[in-house]
Amino acid sequence: MKKPVLAVLTLAMAGLFSAAAHADGLTANVSLVSKYKYRGQDQADPTKDAVPALQGGFDYTLGGFYIGNWNSAVGFGHGTEMDFYGGYKGKVSVLDYDVGVLQYYYPGSAVSGLNTTEVYGQLGWQFITAKYSLTVSDEYFAIPESRNTGYLDISANYEVAQGLTLNAHVGQTFFPSDAKNAAGVVNYTDYKLGLTYDLGNGFSVSGAAVGANKKNVYGDINKSRLILALNKSM
Repeated sequence: MKKPVLAVLTLAMAGLFSAAAHADGLTANVSLVSKYKYRGQDQADPTKDAVPALQGGFDYTLGGFYIGNWNSAVGFGHGTEMDFYGGYKGKVSVLDYDVGVLQYYYPGSAVSGLNTTEVYGQLGWQFITAKYSLTVSDEYFAIPESRNTGYLDISANYEVAQGLTLNAHVGQTFFPSDAKNAAGVVNYTDYKLGLTYDLGNGFSVSGAAVGANKKNVYGDINKSRLILALNKSM
């Protein structure tokens, strides 16, 4: 599946679900970003600061249960990433919790082991969340011997003024010893610091500095970038 097909599918999906948004727990979203980074790493040409990507998906909730799909253009795996997930959200005292499973899928990719499955658990308090994801597939995005790779995500989203939210995040990827020995990967830390402004009617714009350390190992894919986005929720 090529990027133009992804664009058509994403826009069609957004149109399909916009009329039904919020009915029966159904929501949709679409974004145009200046570059797609995931866990601090470029998902497209690392020699360029900007490689625009169209992204979008939908979620359906019933009680505390939810299922969803999210898609993005990428610079590998035949140009498309498709994520499928499901789980359960609830609240205990002052804490929100979320547990689930997530499948990263790259249709048409000839890269062995690129598809990855994780389970996750998250706790939230007011504007702060802590989430831990664990790889249960044999490989973590085609890295050999990487089952049990872990990822810790600490995020805060705080409204500093009406319609203006400060977004801060730090994450840590933990590779098992077998992956380090087989592929030479090392644990690394990623970060994000930015702002999101609510334009109303489901539209928002955002800008953030996003990157990661250990550039000496991973190269420019971990370089800090200014990521700009136009978002629409329905």
